[in-house]
Amino acid sequence: MKPPALNLRFPATLALGLLSAAAIATELIVVEDRGGVSARPYYPALNPQDAEPAETPVTSPARPAPRIGAPADAEAALLPVRSERLSPGLEPDRVIHAPGLTPLFLIGDDERSRAWLLQMAPALRELGAFGLVVQVDTPAALADLRRLAPGLTLSPVSGDDLAQRLGVRHYPVLITATRVRGQGSEDRVQRTEDRGQRTVNMRALRAR
Repeated sequence: MKPPALNLRFPATLALGLLSAAAIATELIVVEDRGGVSARPYYPALNPQDAEPAETPVTSPARPAPRIGAPADAEAALLPVRSERLSPGLEPDRVIHAPGLTPLFLIGDDERSRAWLLQMAPALRELGAFGLVVQVDTPAALADLRRLAPGLTLSPVSGDDLAQRLGVRHYPVLITATRVRGQGSEDRVQRTEDRGQRTVNMRALRAR
């Protein structure tokens, strides 16, 4: 005697319920929104294969779609910007190898960054460097930073991807194709040059 055949047909209502549940579960998986535009167009010279394995995305409620009119409204919709891997501080100077990398610098809306931007603005303009504001909350704060450095481009961008690629942990920092230069490096260079000049002067006096 053959065993009775199993009925594998599901009622239509059950099938629709399963599909609806799957769709809802898919919609709940949202990559964390840290604001800003993508930073990758600013450093295409860095090989994505050099990056460490990406972390598992953190889920958070999706940001509601803003009503965008003028360009200022579009930029305001990108704020606030957060960079979980970066914080204000002294970044060690070091040599890197990134041929073709356009000079860029990272700053935030903090006193350390503002002082550095004021000091470095002439050199940054000469280099043609792009500025990435990696921590900023409001359009007013972003506008204040831009007023400190007329002629420089400052864009609100999360710096986490760049920090992971280059091992950068702190800002303000200048990144070129050959070096990472943290705050204070200019002062250290100047002090070294001053000591060298004093040594030359002392030798000249002794030779007389």
